[in-house]
Amino acid sequence: MSKTPIALTMPKFGLAMTEGKLASWTVQVGQAVKQGDELADIETSKITSGYESPAAGTLRKQIGQAGETLPVGALIGVLADADVSDADIEAFITQFQAEQAPQEGADEASARASGPQTVQVGDYSLNVQESGSGTGLPVLLIHGFGGDLSNWQLTQEPLAAHRRVISFDLPGHGASSKSVQDGSLTALAASVAELLKTLDIPKAHIVGHSLGGGVALSLLRDQPEKVASLTLIAPAGVGKTVNADFLSGFAEADRNRAMQTELEKLVHNKALIGRKMVDAVMRARRLDGARDALRTITAACFEQDKQKDALLPVLENAKVPVQVFWGQEDAILSVEAASSLPDHVATHLYPDVGHLPQMEKATEVNKLIESFLEKAEA
Repeated sequence: MSKTPIALTMPKFGLAMTEGKLASWTVQVGQAVKQGDELADIETSKITSGYESPAAGTLRKQIGQAGETLPVGALIGVLADADVSDADIEAFITQFQAEQAPQEGADEASARASGPQTVQVGDYSLNVQESGSGTGLPVLLIHGFGGDLSNWQLTQEPLAAHRRVISFDLPGHGASSKSVQDGSLTALAASVAELLKTLDIPKAHIVGHSLGGGVALSLLRDQPEKVASLTLIAPAGVGKTVNADFLSGFAEADRNRAMQTELEKLVHNKALIGRKMVDAVMRARRLDGARDALRTITAACFEQDKQKDALLPVLENAKVPVQVFWGQEDAILSVEAASSLPDHVATHLYPDVGHLPQMEKATEVNKLIESFLEKAEA
């Protein structure tokens, strides 16, 4: 329990986040919590995520109100031992707001300074976000079908505490070029290899989600010298099937309600899919060439509900450390594929989690990735 009051502040989910909406409190004032217990739901433009308690204690004060939008760093509540006096809590709040409240405009300036950059990579113009530094090998994050670099908003900053971390929009996605050549995993992997070359990164730890996992496996197969380790999250290319209805529905949805239905298939906890996330995905889908790019990738990588690429042999022959994360309620790429993984692959399966473990179990996944990277370099 905490004798000294602990400030609960609006978290920063992603480098470009400047504010968040306190969607709801999940505990009441006076309720005791353990470290890691969920205190509130925070909604951003991309996802609704749980705010986990930084320590054990009692929620003594709710300052932010449900439905209120607040800047990153703003005080939303106070955690302390039940024996701490109300007067001490109020004094703590007054001091915090006077000395530590975020300055107006500071987060916007910081976000602009560290925002994504356009990098010319061969024939592609790629949207690239870099963060962090350190002595460890860089980490490259590869998102999934129809996603973008914001899919790593709960991953990139924690990993960047000790090393350089790069996320980017694949060709055909986000703010990158909408051309995808033939749309195959091989072609997408070639663009990833070219990005590493352009950024002067001879070798990196590769983290790939879904389609990005298939791209990562293709990179290991085609240019193994560039891969220091492989972290795969619900990867394509391992199993045989895919949810074909999702692929077509996600690519073709032209109304917010239809898109909401498709996005909810990605998670076990449907409350994670907020209105702002739906709006952001719909805006991206309306960009010229965005739907055509997804159609090309779908035709190249899938045939109805079958995956065309069989990449399990790549894992069987891998000479680098490999780990896999999978949600047991994954409705897109079935967790059944994990049963065929080689014994040398470290496998983490999560009950009550869908296709996005890096968002639904962000804290656990991040800790395991960081530990894995340290061991891979030891």
